[in-house]
Amino acid sequence: MSLLVPSLRPSVFLYPLGVWVAMAVLAVANGAFREVVVIPRIGEYAGHVLSTLLLVVAILLVSGAYFANTPIEYTRAELLLVGVGWTVLTVGFEFLVGYVEGATVSETVAQYDVLAGQVWILVPLTLLVAPLLFGWVLAR
Repeated sequence: MSLLVPSLRPSVFLYPLGVWVAMAVLAVANGAFREVVVIPRIGEYAGHVLSTLLLVVAILLVSGAYFANTPIEYTRAELLLVGVGWTVLTVGFEFLVGYVEGATVSETVAQYDVLAGQVWILVPLTLLVAPLLFGWVLAR
């Protein structure tokens, strides 16, 4: 049975959880900045796009800094799990915030509709691939 289930190393997932919390704080600050500064100056849609791109850059910077400086050697499977974890936590957070704000599930799902011009999908995709990018591809 031990051949089928790899041993879990708690630090492999606890530290990235802390990194995700830091990124969540940045995301909330980014959202406040978007609503207070960006949208009044450039409009709703352009503000959404700019804010999403700023958040993607912040995620890349934070995850890059973490994986460049961590003493933990991650396996590819662990990096994939970190990316999946970050993505699930983020999407779950978005639905929780939507629920608290009174948004319907369909309104929250609509944020992911690329065909309607929504670019938010870049955020969870970045969270999914950043650990593999910085922890495996660029670490070699």
